[in-house]
Amino acid sequence: PKTRKVKIQRRLSEAKEIEILESWIDSGKPDSGSNPLSHAPLPPKSRVGLLPDGSFSPYSGAVKFVQLPLSKKTKDGLAAEKYLIMTEIQRASLPHSLCGRDILGAAKTGSGKTLAFVIPVLEKLYRARWGPEDGVGCIIMSPTRELGSQLFEVLKSVGKYHGFSAGLLIGGRKGIDTEKDHVNDLNILVCTPGRLLQHMDETPNFDCSQLQVLVLDEADRILDVGFKKELNAIISQLPKRRQTFLFSATQTKSVQDLARLSLKDPEYISVHEESVTATPARLEQTAIVVPLDQKLDMLWSFVRSHLNSRILVFLSSCKQVKFVFEAFRKLHPGIPLKCLHGRMHQEKRMGIYAQFCEKKSVLFSTDVASRGLDFNKAVDWVVQV
Repeated sequence: PKTRKVKIQRRLSEAKEIEILESWIDSGKPDSGSNPLSHAPLPPKSRVGLLPDGSFSPYSGAVKFVQLPLSKKTKDGLAAEKYLIMTEIQRASLPHSLCGRDILGAAKTGSGKTLAFVIPVLEKLYRARWGPEDGVGCIIMSPTRELGSQLFEVLKSVGKYHGFSAGLLIGGRKGIDTEKDHVNDLNILVCTPGRLLQHMDETPNFDCSQLQVLVLDEADRILDVGFKKELNAIISQLPKRRQTFLFSATQTKSVQDLARLSLKDPEYISVHEESVTATPARLEQTAIVVPLDQKLDMLWSFVRSHLNSRILVFLSSCKQVKFVFEAFRKLHPGIPLKCLHGRMHQEKRMGIYAQFCEKKSVLFSTDVASRGLDFNKAVDWVVQV
């Protein structure tokens, strides 16, 4: 009886919190098309949330996460991970996404795009009182398995005080039968397009009809021709009434793409639009024109003269990665060598990615490592051959 009483009290306090959050969001809703970055930040030490006169503090222009209309569970998750001050993409997008709008967001790599969609996903489901019996409430799609794993870790850490069930659906045939037994019990799916489509085609009673939020991370890559067939098949099975977030380093305004995804009056948010490139300002870039027959000699010389560095080398195909890796390994350059490509088993790929982050080495890779991966400041040189 005591446990039941505690549960009832918790539900009542959550219901009260949700009521306050919805009133707060509604009262400070930014105008559609406005840029929250242009709004004045809250004065230091000013009260946040419900004020003594019954009004609410403004949140468009907020600089800290605590100044946003977020649940205590999300705020506790952010604080536990030491997320206190928002980045520009978060400041620009969160006031719009929290009040239910579709978002088209573009910002440089490493600018905090992941939190810009993880937070509104958690809040949307929390305010909808989403539970285990409600099924899939959110799908977060990533173009690669490695990026999907990274997103899942962020979701787990920030959402750890919420009661949602979440699953990471990536990889080939291996493990799909185990997933089939549990996928219908999950509230949030982080997945690659291919794996999601496998479940849509093969898993009995797999249902996304109640979907609340669809997220495409590295959206330009998922909207690309390589995923076109899979994406069209997935979208055809999703409800049109939902909130949709598209985030990437570059932004699509293609009417065809937006129509495919059923976006409704999306907010276009591009925080580095004035930038000449989509790369961080502190990144130094150099181009060297090398005849084709001298490229490997040049790469070998570069590796040999940077033995105390972490070097990421991009090649255009799995065959090239295997060839260069094997050739250099036989020559013993004096630094550990690793390779990463799409034909490797998932566990091996994740293991190599983790090892590269920890130890100085050279990683030969296809573009599976080129998008959105966080190497934890572990890369000294990136070489595109």
